[in-house]
Amino acid sequence: MTDILTALEMIFVPLNLLGLIFGVGAGIAFGAMPGLSVNMGLALLFPLTFTFQGMGGILILIGIYCGAIYGGSISAILLKTPGTPASVATTLDGYPMATVLKQPGRALGLSTLASTFGGIFSTICLIIMAPQLAKVSLQFSKPEYFALAIFGLSIITSVSSGSVIKGIMGGVIGLFLATVGIDAMSGEIRFTLDTTYLLGGVSFIPILIGLFAFAQMLTTVEEYYHKQTGLQQEVKLDRVLPSWSDFKRVFWTLVRSSFIGTFIGCVPGTGGDIASFVSYDQAKRWSSHKDKFGTGEPEGVCAPEAGNNAVSGGAFIPVLTLGIPGDGATAIMLGALMVQGLQPGPLLFVEKAPDVYAIFIGLLLANVIMSLMGFSLIRLFVKVVNVPTEILLPIIIMLTFVGTYSYNHSMNDVYLMVAAGIIGYFLNKTEFSMSAIVIGIILGGMAEQNFVGSLIMSDGSFSVFWTRPICLLFLTAAFISLLSPFLGKLLRLKK
Repeated sequence: MTDILTALEMIFVPLNLLGLIFGVGAGIAFGAMPGLSVNMGLALLFPLTFTFQGMGGILILIGIYCGAIYGGSISAILLKTPGTPASVATTLDGYPMATVLKQPGRALGLSTLASTFGGIFSTICLIIMAPQLAKVSLQFSKPEYFALAIFGLSIITSVSSGSVIKGIMGGVIGLFLATVGIDAMSGEIRFTLDTTYLLGGVSFIPILIGLFAFAQMLTTVEEYYHKQTGLQQEVKLDRVLPSWSDFKRVFWTLVRSSFIGTFIGCVPGTGGDIASFVSYDQAKRWSSHKDKFGTGEPEGVCAPEAGNNAVSGGAFIPVLTLGIPGDGATAIMLGALMVQGLQPGPLLFVEKAPDVYAIFIGLLLANVIMSLMGFSLIRLFVKVVNVPTEILLPIIIMLTFVGTYSYNHSMNDVYLMVAAGIIGYFLNKTEFSMSAIVIGIILGGMAEQNFVGSLIMSDGSFSVFWTRPICLLFLTAAFISLLSPFLGKLLRLKK
């Protein structure tokens, strides 16, 4: 009890509390701006934490971490331009709800509800089950990571709203892009076109901005030219808080997605992008009206947002208990902890218990502040939809260029973004799934490296993949996931 009281004293120092509020607000801004990712926000403001003593600097980073993941859903819902990779899945139902159904307030309200629920759920799990969940993640080695990647790739069949075959083809495109650069296992140079720019692989952020932002802008320009654009709308909000009927409808989706996000977050090397797609996939599978997903379903908005925000608490489990970052953002957090004299590991809970409790309370407060900011500013967010198209289009296009360039300060990234946008424009015309391409890029490298590593572990024996229970579980789930769309069609034909 003494440790908790000491932690509360650390948190409620006025300067520290203001730092947390500032961090959440800055995080939302970073997340909502295409190209300004969670990691970028943490990296840019990391030097600021040196000016704070003790917990103050860590609280700022916690606020940025939580706020940025939620902030990505704002542009994803209103503009079909995910602010962060973790919000890509939110566009699938969030954007149709905001534009086709003309319910942007409802979409943003559900997103805020789901983000808060997922964040608080994962923090409670962190507090209660950190040692137990850390033991599970300790059992993961290369075969389990490979199986997890294959399971992630298998959900391409579910996120492909049109043709499953085209979704698989999109995934193959993403897998090919993931092979560009120097092979991490053998050191061979592959598909670099004799340029040094591609030696490190295809940069993910420019591809993401190109496929989802620039391609969408090209489509919108075309629609505007033909006077068919739906971007400029006069939207009136009847309410911004989710209705009780909506809450009852999405409750179990929130619980399931929060559990998925927490579990994926506690496995080192994963992140919110994987959690959001897996959560969306499972929400669709458990839904009694699967065919309506992609048209503005509440579950389709809540599932990815609860999943990706639940990663925040889960990712702290391996950081605090093992000193292993769960994703890029927590790697920065790990550095911040060490700068402040906190050495993550099992002894941290004994030697620095008040600081650990302060991190727990900080995560809870960050999600509460995020919720208050989200619901109070929803009406301001929705005004983006009412901005005239001729004003909004140049602003968004400028942000895509600025966001892409600011990522790595490279014009090559800008050229890559434009090329990806033009290709994405034509792929959209032929109803290819952009999400499938992104999944392939995200998981391709992870699958390849861990597949080769697994074979090295087992002296070339493939039996390693079905003699390990967790690995076999993921591979079985992936097999069922791949076959389910085709089995569903066969059953409908028989009826």
